[in-house]
Amino acid sequence: MEYTVSQLAKLSGVSNRTLRYYDQIGLLEPARISSSGYRIYGKAEVDMLQQIIFYRELDVSIEEIKNIIQQPEFDQAKALELHFQNLKQKRSRLDKIIDTVEKTIAYTKGEIAMQDKEKFEGLKAREIQENEHEYGNEIREKYSNNAVDESNAKFKDMTEAEYNEWRKLENEIIELLPKAYQTGDPSSEIAQRLAAKHKAWLMYTWPDYTKEAHAGLAEMYVADERFSAYYDKYVEGGAQFLRDAIIAFVKE
Repeated sequence: MEYTVSQLAKLSGVSNRTLRYYDQIGLLEPARISSSGYRIYGKAEVDMLQQIIFYRELDVSIEEIKNIIQQPEFDQAKALELHFQNLKQKRSRLDKIIDTVEKTIAYTKGEIAMQDKEKFEGLKAREIQENEHEYGNEIREKYSNNAVDESNAKFKDMTEAEYNEWRKLENEIIELLPKAYQTGDPSSEIAQRLAAKHKAWLMYTWPDYTKEAHAGLAEMYVADERFSAYYDKYVEGGAQFLRDAIIAFVKE
């Protein structure tokens, strides 16, 4: 069966304007243009639009989607299986957040008692979800799915006190970074204190510590612009200085 832009928009829930935009950027081109000048979409385009919608539901950027689906080895069946697993994980995390919010509402109304650990379940689920979305692919490729899953599990088991201490360490690292940077020496006492705090911060979520893994993460801070941007916003060149301080730390 074939569809015009407006017919496909009605079928999929994607706006006419969006479909035209997808055509303009080469993400989803019509199968043909009719003699009247209408864009006409066939089964292949409908299937591809479904893939695009799934990726958008998982918050994948348009540019990333374009890179993925235009790869010669792109397999729609495998992609669907991956979407299915990712969506189940997303649903599980959202269910946890919804459950926590629902309990918190009842707790604030005095309808139920709520353990301190319960108050943080949804918050921690959101932290994991955001981290997976932002850095999941790179971290899993570097450290393996099992290592990341173990780290997430350890994070989920944090007590309120541990969570607060973890956050406190994160803030201390951010505050200390510009001061250490001013020394210009990654091996200085304050820079090594910074690296030690970074290790302590990691150990709240890492199942095990190795110097090699710590150094590898530090290298990623420089190699990946998203990590660099996070630390560089506190001081220009901060990501590279933190990397150098960690490298000096693990050599001790």
